[in-house]
Amino acid sequence: MAAVEFTNVRKSFGGTLALEDFSMTIEAGELVCLLGPSGCGKTTALRILAGFEVPDAGSVRVDGQDLAGVRVERRNFGMVFQDYSLFPNMTARQNIAYGMRARRMPRPQWMPVVERMLEMTDLGPHAHKYPHQLSGGQKQRVALARALATSPRVLLLDEPLSALDAKVREALRDEIRRLQRDLGITTIFVTHDQHEALAICDRVAVMSNGRVEQVSTPRELYQRPANAFVADFVGSMNRVPAAAAPAGRWVVLGSIVDGLSIGGDPGDPSVALVRPEQLLIHSEPQASAAVTALWFLGPITRASVADSNCGTLTVDMLSDAAAGIVVGDRVSIAVRDDVGPLLILGSAVMRSHDRSSGGGRVNVEAG
Repeated sequence: MAAVEFTNVRKSFGGTLALEDFSMTIEAGELVCLLGPSGCGKTTALRILAGFEVPDAGSVRVDGQDLAGVRVERRNFGMVFQDYSLFPNMTARQNIAYGMRARRMPRPQWMPVVERMLEMTDLGPHAHKYPHQLSGGQKQRVALARALATSPRVLLLDEPLSALDAKVREALRDEIRRLQRDLGITTIFVTHDQHEALAICDRVAVMSNGRVEQVSTPRELYQRPANAFVADFVGSMNRVPAAAAPAGRWVVLGSIVDGLSIGGDPGDPSVALVRPEQLLIHSEPQASAAVTALWFLGPITRASVADSNCGTLTVDMLSDAAAGIVVGDRVSIAVRDDVGPLLILGSAVMRSHDRSSGGGRVNVEAG
């Protein structure tokens, strides 16, 4: 196991700034996700750690060792890419053995390791097959087993599941987490898929424009986002007008709630960021809001509700509770009693965020 530390790393490509003052620490044995939209710098950070790119400024250390000048092959990292990068003329067994054979490890030493990797990744029945005979999930398992076979100090995963279909992706995601825990290997997982990040990581680093916006556990990230970008990017979010109340509380949809205020001055217009599952709707014939669409998602039903004061809101309900609601119903909207503090944005923060994210948005869902 190895600890990884980025300190004030900066990297540009021509006139494009990819990383700016990028700093974070990954503890030994931890699985950390770098999460963010395309172009935010997450893959650049991974490539700098791997040695494929050289930072313009700053440092990268592993277990206290500065990696400046250390060649890729001497860093002893395992890497898994989106495109598998398997040798087409080698069987699954031969691909897994490649790294150890390239290091001239004697056959009696690498053979047991290959068999263990085949067993751990359920590839035993496919060991004799060539890449063109394997499914996408099987190819990615071979790539993962090959990366782990050399006992790397750090495992680097760059969008390893994005080319797979949803069911295979979920199964392999869980497989990666199981193997990472069993082996105790420090792992950095790059993805733009929030569901992957929240499901398997010890901590998630949300990135934007080459910087880390927040590093937290998945639960903390979802329930207590540090700013508007994180709140919008991770999950779905509604913007609802908020008015200041006594004792530092806020009135949101007629309910008095706790709030974490960012950039607001007393008397300024403010909005609360409210997740779909934090809202309740009830049929009420005289209400001003109306259900405009419904999506049945198994245990959850998602409703789109048009309200004259708030615009279009998204509400998630247990499907049993939503059974009697139909499109066109007039409904009242309220905040659940059990929600924690809501993020409250002042007008200046809203304008700044809307400019940086390409315009105002009522509902945002990253996938």
